[in-house]
Order: sequence, then structure tokens, then C-alpha cells
Amino acid sequence: MVLIGLCALLVIACGEDRTPEGTGESAAAESGSTTAPDASKEPFVIGALDSLTGVGESYGIPLSRSKLLAVEEINAAGGINGRMLKLVIEDSKCTSTDAIAAYQRLTDVEGIKIVLGATCSGATLGVAPLAEKDGVILFSPSSTSPDITHAGDYVFRTAISSQKAGTDVGNLLWADGVRTIVTISEATDYAEGSRRAAVAQFEQLGGTVAAAESYPSDAIDFRSQLAKLLRVDAEAMFLAAQGEISGGTIIKQARELGYDGPIYSEVVPTGPNALEIAGEHATGLKAIVPDPELNTTTGTNFLTKFKNRFGGVAPWPWYQGSAYDGVYIAAECLRQTDDDQDAAGFRDCLHKLTWSGAIGDDYSFDANGDVTGISHVLIEVLPVTERTEENLGYRVVRAHAAS
Repeated sequence: MVLIGLCALLVIACGEDRTPEGTGESAAAESGSTTAPDASKEPFVIGALDSLTGVGESYGIPLSRSKLLAVEEINAAGGINGRMLKLVIEDSKCTSTDAIAAYQRLTDVEGIKIVLGATCSGATLGVAPLAEKDGVILFSPSSTSPDITHAGDYVFRTAISSQKAGTDVGNLLWADGVRTIVTISEATDYAEGSRRAAVAQFEQLGGTVAAAESYPSDAIDFRSQLAKLLRVDAEAMFLAAQGEISGGTIIKQARELGYDGPIYSEVVPTGPNALEIAGEHATGLKAIVPDPELNTTTGTNFLTKFKNRFGGVAPWPWYQGSAYDGVYIAAECLRQTDDDQDAAGFRDCLHKLTWSGAIGDDYSFDANGDVTGISHVLIEVLPVTERTEENLGYRVVRAHAAS
């Protein structure tokens, strides 16, 4: 499955398709243009850290495809200041160790100073100290850990911090009349950050966490942790998962063990693989997520173009739109600096930028590099008979205020 995904994903080169052997090699995307490029001008070269294998593969590959789509479009339109855009992709595998090795290949071997990624929070946090020391831009579309807010002056993200999402979850639990919860979370920076933020808000409102369990990313059975939680008297369960397989399996096993109360979550357990694993057991699951409907003109067009280019709907629409926007934002800052080695100039460009794209209109970045002007929504998983490829298995219930 990984190799099939990579064949479709990794390389789109001028007039021919080639896939590098293996999963850890770099891959470049450089598409042909309707305007003949000046042979004397070298392309702008930027990097990407995407989870092409590992626990984040199910969303890392669609995000990487979305970046490649944007590169194709930019180059087909003549590039940037008459130069093509080249994207070198490395597999960060959703771990800090692998991300650091991938980052070093991009920076030490390729000499890249602008990196889009990483996909996962743990990978971004692992690389951030190096990027800060080296003066390299790290610009993530999907890393949401609250700890990234203070990760460095060269670290930016279009992803909404899970501090905001957790606050919304805590408010939702309280508004739904829940006063006591149990939690289960994957032992990763992203999942733990989501849980921490949700619990902090819930407890501030007066709620109680009666019990909490965590599990490693390589776990495949969760009955032991769930049995402990189900012995506790609580009104609801909060689930934070890094991987779709664990998220879907936990929902399924909790119901099989007799839990019939409400389950609240974040975005990962609402993914297509997670819902397929959980089946009818996921019906009614509530989650706070970035708006998946991409109602902007750019967002609507992106979803159509992605489907036409890759033969299926975008399975992670908001995060894919975020990755797509990130490439276009990078192109704008490269247009302004005209130098892919000027990370400081790129950083200053991001701080001054107000952008309208797939994920929203008129959003920008604060002093910490966090995105502002983007909102969450509440979604609810539909019964299996009502789930379709187009609705992704859930419905949007209501919007939340922009962060």
C-alpha cells in the first residue's frame, strides 16, 4: 500500500513520471510550464517533511499530494519571477528521530533553507531546535501541539493550535451537560497536547476527570486500558489519537466492552480509515475539527482539482487545503525575497502577510508564527448507511469562533 501510494505521490517531473526506489529517498516535484523557463535561471528549491510511512501515513500522503498539486500549478503558470519551483520531499515518519534525519538530508545535503512541515507535532518539535539554530524556516500545515507556539522564531504553521481546539472541546463537554469524563490518549506530542488543552478547559469550568489512560503508538489492543476506564463512573469519554488505526479500534473496542456513553474527540478518529474500522460503533461521535467544507472559492476549486488529479475526494480536506495554501504562501514570499536561501527575509514576509486561500480568507500569523483568523467546527459522525465519499462520514453541526 505504501509503494502504491508513493508511486502516485512522489515525483512529477517535466514530461515524465518517475518514482525513486525506497521510502526514505528525497523526491523532487518540478512541473512543466506553459512559458519556456530561462535556462540560465536555477529553480527555487524548498523542502518538505511529510509522513509518507508510519503512524501518520494515512494523512501524510494526501498532504504531500496537495503540495505537489500546488507546485504543478505554480510551474504551469510560469513559476516565480521566471523561475520554476522545485519541492524536495523527505519522509519524516511522524517521529522526531526520523524527522531529524530527514531534516538533515534536506539541509546538509540539499542546502535547503525553507522546509514545509512536518506533518506530525512530534516531528516538528523534534526538528524545531535545529531549524532555529540553523536559521531554517519550518512551516507546518498540520502540526497542532500547543508547544509549537514557542518553538522558535523560524517556526510557523497554518495548522490551528490544539490549545484552541482543546478549549472548544472543554466548552462543548460542559455545554452538553457533561460534568465527569474519562480520557484515553496516544503517547505523542499531538495527542497529549490535545488532551491537556481539553482537560484544562473542562476542569476550569468545573468538570472532573475521573480517570485517564494512555497508550504507545505501536499498541494494537486497548481492552486493558478501556476496562479500567469503564470501571469508573463517568458521563463521557474523550479520545485523542495520533493514528487512525488506534482511534478507530478504541471506539470499536469501547463499544464492544459495553460502553454506551458519548465519545468526544479530535480530528484523527474521524478519518476515513478510523471510521471504517469503527463502523457503526462510531455513530454519534462528536469532534472539534478545522472546517472540512473549504467554502472559499480557492478551497472549492482545490477540492475539484485534487479529485481530478488523483482520482478521489480529498480525505483530509482542511489539512490538505492547509498544505496547498502553504506552497502558495511560500511562492509569494519567494517572489518577494527572490532568494530561496533568505530564511530571515522569508520569516519577515510571513509576519507581514495576510492571505486568502483554501482554508480561509484574510488569515495571518501572529508574533509566535501561529495562524490567526481560522475557525473550528463541531462535527458528528453519521450512521454507516448515511456515510458517503462526499460527506466523509460526518456532518457539520455548527461553527466556532475564529482563533
